[in-house]
Amino acid sequence: MTVPLSEIRIRKPETAPDPSPEITRQPAGHEVSATATPAVSSISEVRRYLLSRGNSAFADKSFRTLMLLCGISIFAIVALIATELVMQSQLSWHKFGLPFFFKFNVDPETKLPLFWDPVNGTFYALPFIYGTLVSSLVALTIAVPLAIGLAIFLTEMCPRFLRSPLSFLTELLAAIPSVVYGLWAIFVLIPLLREHVNPIFIGVFSAPLAVKLLGWTHLVGDDGLFGGVNLGLGLLAAGVILAIMILPIIASLTREVMTSVPNSQREAALALGATRWEMIRVAVLRNARIGIVGSIILGLGRALGETMAVAMVIGNNPEIHRSLLSTGHSMAAVIANEFSEATSDMHRSALIEIGLALFLVTILVNGLARLLVWAVTRGTPARVN
Repeated sequence: MTVPLSEIRIRKPETAPDPSPEITRQPAGHEVSATATPAVSSISEVRRYLLSRGNSAFADKSFRTLMLLCGISIFAIVALIATELVMQSQLSWHKFGLPFFFKFNVDPETKLPLFWDPVNGTFYALPFIYGTLVSSLVALTIAVPLAIGLAIFLTEMCPRFLRSPLSFLTELLAAIPSVVYGLWAIFVLIPLLREHVNPIFIGVFSAPLAVKLLGWTHLVGDDGLFGGVNLGLGLLAAGVILAIMILPIIASLTREVMTSVPNSQREAALALGATRWEMIRVAVLRNARIGIVGSIILGLGRALGETMAVAMVIGNNPEIHRSLLSTGHSMAAVIANEFSEATSDMHRSALIEIGLALFLVTILVNGLARLLVWAVTRGTPARVN
């Protein structure tokens, strides 16, 4: 069968409209004008801005200099703080020297160590360093397991409808002022410890069997960790209130670190037959261990520098006792309590030198924490075995 050529139609391919100007022909006697039809611009707004701004060399140099100043400012601030503390503590430093941090006098009447006596000009910082470190250690002992457990629950086990409210309440604890924590501790925590918690510890650590088996450690008995008078105030109360204050910091940061662990790690562990606990231990905690240590460091920094809440519950007694039930003092608390009432230049200089000691202790703790991170990771990235 033959098809006539007149019936064969070839469809013209569709092409994009020509963006070239359209020539409009005018009648005779008129000029020919070229009018461009509206066309979509192929230049984006960002590109048009970059083309219109001109030379940016000056702006780039200014921005680079500004960012460099921001980075250098951190070193400058730390150097200025250290310089000011050293200069203002020169009077105390020249009189007591390095023994200011570990020496003490002996009271001629009571034959007991005398660390801090502004009336007679005796100033030694050992009880404040001891109280700060002991209360912070007690706080970490209580807060770290609770914070890690809370982070694991929120990340791996918490129902979806409960996750947001519980996370909000955890972060809300970090926003409460320290003086509110101190008031709560005075009216609620201290009576609770004095009447219910401390008697349990006293009974356990004073039991005849414990004294017989562990008496050589000097941690049990009347002069042990829970010996002495049960006032409610003391190092244990300060450690508990600090644990409550640093709990949201450690828990929130640990939760963020655990959330950042890829789901492929969890799925791989489960695919190999691991239980939920084994999956969390091998796939999650192992990969998040560096971040967890970092969160603990930040919590420790908060505990070392806390002032008002500790000053309200620690007892403000510049002495050193083995018992956690005894009253004590901290470096930040003594500065807050006595700086405005210091009448002599030596007293003020000694308080500033305690501030310098707090500054040095913070640097030392962070250095030890970095050493701990290196000991755990050995400089290698986390991996699942």
